Amino acid sequence: MTYTTKYRKKAARPRTIALATIVFALMCTQAYNSSAMTKEQQAALTPEQALQMLKEGNAHFVQGRMQHRDYISKIKATSEGQYPLGIVLGCVDSRQPAEILFDQSLGDIFVARVAGNVLNDDILGSMEFATKVTGAKLIAVVGHTNCGAVKGAIDDVELGHLTGLLSKIRPAVNEVEAQDGKQGSKNLAFVDKVAAANVKRVVAEIRTRSKTLRDLIDAGKLKIVGGMYDISTGQVTFFE
Repeated sequence: MTYTTKYRKKAARPRTIALATIVFALMCTQAYNSSAMTKEQQAALTPEQALQMLKEGNAHFVQGRMQHRDYISKIKATSEGQYPLGIVLGCVDSRQPAEILFDQSLGDIFVARVAGNVLNDDILGSMEFATKVTGAKLIAVVGHTNCGAVKGAIDDVELGHLTGLLSKIRPAVNEVEAQDGKQGSKNLAFVDKVAAANVKRVVAEIRTRSKTLRDLIDAGKLKIVGGMYDISTGQVTFFE
């Protein structure tokens, strides 16, 4: 009886140590995910590193191994300032939430969303604020497959204020039609080709229309890239 009790106590020790190790690891993970990028960390970040962070985050999303987030702690950590790594211009499509598909959290990225990820002066101004004022190192323009706005532009849809928005995508439609001939929105390969062309046109337009952003890019302080999000796989492919 006495021997058995002592044996049990000795056998329980490794379990206690193992449990303590697991708890400590979880606490460390929680502490890491409750922190936010500091001003010094953002300043030391290169545009290439910022892009790599988005790529790695998307890999986490696709593989189903996204980081655990303590959002309440994140709120506290970012309440006195924000130092995001970049700004993402994406489509308003509900299947394309940038923070989720890049595995980012509160304070990690700026996000601008509009149907067809088109460009206007307000978005340009937001990009200038995000980069020149707040220090973000990357602009990513991300379109997506099977885009409804692109389909509308292909079919020349007219509907209130949407008509003017779709006209911004029309140059990409004309560009692809000049190469492949006129095709309808039911041809999804054609739709995706127009969406990619639209992304590339927006990237070029950002640089052309904003001297502030162009100067940052030329100085190596900012990188601008385009990409496409596949709504059937979750993967983002960047054009570099």
